[in-house]
Amino acid sequence: MKYFLCILLPFISIFSFAQVSRFEKSNGMETATYFEAIQWYKELDKISPSIFVKEMGPTDAGYPLHLVLISNDKSFDPVKWHRDKKVVILINNGIHPGEPDGIDASMMLARDIIKNKVLLPGNVALAFIPVYNIGGCLNRNSYTRANQNGPVEYGFRGNSQNLDLNRDFTKSDSREARSFAQLFHYLNPDILIDNHVSDGADYQHTMTLVSTQYEKLGTLGKWMKEKFEPNLYKGMAAKGWDLIPYVNFETTDFGKGMEMFYDPPRYSSGYAALFNTMSYMPETHMLKPFKERVMSTYDLMRTFIEAASSNANELIRQRAIANSEVIVQKAFPLNWTQDTTRFDEIIFKGYEVKYTSSEATGLQKMIYDHQSPYSRKIKYYNVFNPENIVQKPAAYIIPRGWYKVADLLKLNNVHFSTLEKDTTINLIVYHIDDYKTLARQYEGHHKNHSVKISQVSQPIKFIKGDYFIPLNQANNRYIIEMLEPTGDDSFFAWNFFDPILQQKEGYSDYRWEDIAADVLKNDPVLREKLESRKKSDPAFAKNSPAILDFIYRSSGYYEKSHLRYPVFRLTNY
Repeated sequence: MKYFLCILLPFISIFSFAQVSRFEKSNGMETATYFEAIQWYKELDKISPSIFVKEMGPTDAGYPLHLVLISNDKSFDPVKWHRDKKVVILINNGIHPGEPDGIDASMMLARDIIKNKVLLPGNVALAFIPVYNIGGCLNRNSYTRANQNGPVEYGFRGNSQNLDLNRDFTKSDSREARSFAQLFHYLNPDILIDNHVSDGADYQHTMTLVSTQYEKLGTLGKWMKEKFEPNLYKGMAAKGWDLIPYVNFETTDFGKGMEMFYDPPRYSSGYAALFNTMSYMPETHMLKPFKERVMSTYDLMRTFIEAASSNANELIRQRAIANSEVIVQKAFPLNWTQDTTRFDEIIFKGYEVKYTSSEATGLQKMIYDHQSPYSRKIKYYNVFNPENIVQKPAAYIIPRGWYKVADLLKLNNVHFSTLEKDTTINLIVYHIDDYKTLARQYEGHHKNHSVKISQVSQPIKFIKGDYFIPLNQANNRYIIEMLEPTGDDSFFAWNFFDPILQQKEGYSDYRWEDIAADVLKNDPVLREKLESRKKSDPAFAKNSPAILDFIYRSSGYYEKSHLRYPVFRLTNY
């Protein structure tokens, strides 16, 4: 029996190594289903000690999120990977399952690494999410990506809640986002690659690349831009691909050049940057044949592996410096604007725009003339200036009733404790003076924006169990961007604190009239303030309800929690 198994095992291995994907069988016309992709990795796991497939948490679709780990030392412990000075690369696929290029490219890359067709250096470890948006992947069709050239069938952008998961990384409405946070901090990746397909203009390039905003990463971002990324562009050129930054426009009017894509934390790359992970969104061009797009994605991932390996020691060193810097960093920008005075110049390969008659409308239509290709040097604005800079407090304190926020902080590896007893502390309190809310829902929310605040120093009574969050950790940027109310993708922006915006108590005018009179009698300062307001505002002086409301809001009867932001800033302790 033992002799029989010794003969049989090589044939089993040969058969398994010969796995051919749906993509390859169809000559680049079809993409794998969710079940095919998961089974593919499980088969590789059976035959190779260098690959391990594990489940990492639930999704809205009811299926678990899988993680595929590959390391040539047969170790699958991310803590050990980092201790052994390996660069850890996380590759996410199918966040938009209608853009499946990464799903098929990653399947083939994993197989080819196992076959030793592609070298995985000893100083690099890989982690793949085979399919992130499982619900969208199961919802296959042939029509919803109208701009896209293949495959024959593909998944849908929305997940099982119809959420766009690439807008969910901070609000975490989906189980996917919560499982991703757990997975992300388990791996602590040095590089995140989130594979996509573009929409927009037509041009010659097959692969474009979103790099997260460099300035967010401090010295790491400078090194990423000046030292690491040139390796990616050279490596892709050597493989026959003209890599270019993400083409961030709909037409080809280059009068003002091209702007770098701005990625706030709701996006995968913006989220990863909060933790000093170099992050990228490859965007293949939707009109290129599916086969060509998948192979360019395959080659880009190979190029990332090569660049990571050749720069491993410096990449790890730079990231360690960034983590140390953010612990002592005192000021944090919450918003950024494009610098219109600084730019690089890049070669853009496009097509001339022309106009012809439309068979659909009978009117004029714009076309990109593939008979008139060109190469032009254009300005690429890839520098952002900081705005809305806040000073880091020593700590934040949040009442325990806001446990949903505390749950997300904990999920994102933020360390905090709870107060051991009831206490009163003098600290900085924000008041929401004004804000706007989106008229139409956006990803299940009416997002708050254009927030204006004021602040005062005052004593606040806290109770045992309230959350105490010190700002002495490598995740400081995440903490500040989530808890400061004027941030792009803060918890306040995503409506976590909206109950404070609604006044819970009030008064009847006839009852408040008598009480208001007593309030004015006993408060000469308020009485003087009211008279001053009447003199400066004649319309107000004739408006009885407005006067009563003015007295109410200035009195001790007005509820202190209305519009008081429940995240309190402690300047020292």
